[in-house]
Amino acid sequence: MDTSPPASPARRRDRTHYLYLAVIAAVVAGIAFGFAAPATAQELKPVGTGFVNLIKMMISPLIFCTIVLGVGSVRQAAKVGRVGGLALGYFLVMSTVALAIGLAVGNIVHPGTGLHLNDAIAKAGQKAASGAPAESTADFVLGIIPTSLLTSLTSGEVLQTLLVALLVGFAVQAMGTRGEPVLAAVGIIQRLVFKVLAMIMWLAPIGAFGAMSAVVGATGVDALKSLAQIMLGFYVTCAIFVFVVLGLLIRLVSGISLFRLLRYLGREFLLILSTSSSESALPRLIAKMEHVGVSRPVVGITVPTGYSFNLDGTAIYLTMASLFVAQAMDNPLSLGEQISLLGFMIIASKGAAGITGAGLATLAGGLQSHRPDLVDGVGLIVGIDRFMSEARALTNFAGNAVATIVIGTWTGEFDRARARAVLSGEDPFDESTIVDDTHAPAPAPLPAASPTTA
Repeated sequence: MDTSPPASPARRRDRTHYLYLAVIAAVVAGIAFGFAAPATAQELKPVGTGFVNLIKMMISPLIFCTIVLGVGSVRQAAKVGRVGGLALGYFLVMSTVALAIGLAVGNIVHPGTGLHLNDAIAKAGQKAASGAPAESTADFVLGIIPTSLLTSLTSGEVLQTLLVALLVGFAVQAMGTRGEPVLAAVGIIQRLVFKVLAMIMWLAPIGAFGAMSAVVGATGVDALKSLAQIMLGFYVTCAIFVFVVLGLLIRLVSGISLFRLLRYLGREFLLILSTSSSESALPRLIAKMEHVGVSRPVVGITVPTGYSFNLDGTAIYLTMASLFVAQAMDNPLSLGEQISLLGFMIIASKGAAGITGAGLATLAGGLQSHRPDLVDGVGLIVGIDRFMSEARALTNFAGNAVATIVIGTWTGEFDRARARAVLSGEDPFDESTIVDDTHAPAPAPLPAASPTTA
């Protein structure tokens, strides 16, 4: 009777592992096939394109549901007063910093340069871009306004979907408690959207094989060099953000050593590495943040909210991946387009807080809204997404741990003396008081828009 509850989530994680292993195998097979039969491999481009089209199909409903629920969460967060306001302000600033760092490193490293995908496998997208008439600023602004609320979900115009989602979210806020049924209905629809996206992601090995085969067949070893370049650049960027930005922040604000905090959370990092999901360590983070000296109300508000709104690793990934696709297709983003994309990602990255594949959908949505001719390049990211998921999850988790202590310090709800005792090993965490994934959260936590995975 007490063994059935934990069994279900364990089976779900195991099935996801099989998917990840299949994607890795498909990438290796695609690389080998691209070298062995380059001419035939290039003919497999429609396979990767088909998978990208399935992802594009989910962009509008995913963004709509998540933004509407996210605005509802902000409304609830406002009720808890100073802690909620500080948390949301902090998350917004840190997401912007993470996005900016991703753009800065991407412009220094220039991932994707030299692939020249347009020459070999992206001519259709290039034609579509070159054949499009020039658009004035007024036309662009007017184009954001849909002909009706519902057409914003079917037109494929991401900015229209974003506008309508924000309007609906604020309207639900204004309705007060009468808007709760609307949020509940949107929450059910979001679960349906995530379920469909989960089904689509089981086709990721096929899409990865087709995309990788076509790219390697067209560009040879240059593809592998560029993919290695973006992965290395992404890892370095995440390390800079965690050890420099977060390390300085927690030292200056709370007087705590980041390295001691990371060592204290070592078991949670191992758990995240084994599941590629920061969600798996959520119950343990709540327990350990309370043990380290942050008050239960602050933990109960900050941690669940951060799991939907404080996705620093995902923000870095979205910006660097966008630059990679643009440069690989010989259509680099201008400075104005990069800044505009950064603004979009600040909002849309909150939509990446979902099941595996939501990050890809958000990436495709950002490119679709700014440079539709680049969306086909998302197929290349599918092949290496798995190799960057652990770094995303670890960065997200570290960011939320630091955020909890910093906000606890700002609100006077953090016991420094206890923290020093815990982090020095004088007061170790008692593992017997917690069972993985079953630890009860702190009272009255803020409902998150959706579970967070990398």
